[in-house]
Amino acid sequence: MTQPLRTALVGYGSVAEKMHAPLINACPELDLVAVVERNSNKCETKFPKVRTFRSLEDLLAADAADLICITTPNELHFPMAKQCLLAGNHVVVDKPVTIHSWEAEELKELARSKGLFCSVFQNRRFDGDFRTLQKLVDEGTLGRLVYLESHFDRFRPSVSENWREALVPGNGITYDLGSHLIDQVVLLFGKPEAVFADIQKQRTNAVADDYFDIMLFYEGFKARVTAGMLVQAPTPKFLLLGEKGSYQKFHLDVQEQAFKEGRKPEGDDWGVDPPERWGNIFLDGEANPLQTVDGDYRIFYQNIADAILGGAELKVTLDQAISVLKLIEAAHASARDGRKIRQEEYAW
Repeated sequence: MTQPLRTALVGYGSVAEKMHAPLINACPELDLVAVVERNSNKCETKFPKVRTFRSLEDLLAADAADLICITTPNELHFPMAKQCLLAGNHVVVDKPVTIHSWEAEELKELARSKGLFCSVFQNRRFDGDFRTLQKLVDEGTLGRLVYLESHFDRFRPSVSENWREALVPGNGITYDLGSHLIDQVVLLFGKPEAVFADIQKQRTNAVADDYFDIMLFYEGFKARVTAGMLVQAPTPKFLLLGEKGSYQKFHLDVQEQAFKEGRKPEGDDWGVDPPERWGNIFLDGEANPLQTVDGDYRIFYQNIADAILGGAELKVTLDQAISVLKLIEAAHASARDGRKIRQEEYAW
């Protein structure tokens, strides 16, 4: 395998343009050389050496890439990832990797049989607030933990024309944001014993779920992950409770806004949370600011390059993605049936 890896994007919507492309470009071992855009040459305006293709089939026929990153609507993730693996390409798929867990299992087996890497873009693992939470859990700062609350709330009262809010397979906030929040909990605490969920369409004319409240049960511990589109009041991003104290953090990670503003992911100040956004740790009856660990989405694509070129272990595996998908499937079943779903029913 030559270095740097020839890398292509399939789809060039907002997330690909503002996040994937800059992150790929920031990784020295990756070379963004191709993109699939059906109707424009937008990527070439920012990356002049990129070659534009009108279809995935054309890209594969040209043998123009070693690594292909799929950022299309969710319903296309499985067939496109499968095409790329069959053609001998390594693959990164934006979350969720597929709509159904059985599809991800098929991709896992296909990648294994061909000796290829297939991973999922779980950038929220590298949020500063989550990395701070990991540090607190690893160091046992709060003692025996009993409860975690994880929010990703927004105020968007009008339904948009985005495919995520349309009547298409894989739509809705549970697949979109739930993929992140559930993945974080499982990474921290392992697979839960049971799930109970409330999933709703709250906004006028909504056809896709725009609210979820999912509880993940462990022995002596419960995690609650929730997100909604009608939350105008501030809610904590994280609230972690333990026998020795608590941690509370407001505000989203700074990297997403930086990408929206067109900042390049470079420099030592990238992902640094300013002091006014730090969370508070409550110990011995006192509240003190706790510096946020720096966030860094660059870690994801650097790990992909290191795995392909140097044999490093993938940080985000399909086994992990399959567990998250099964938990999402269980959450939808729980919301539909109004009951707690235990692990043995979905074998997550």
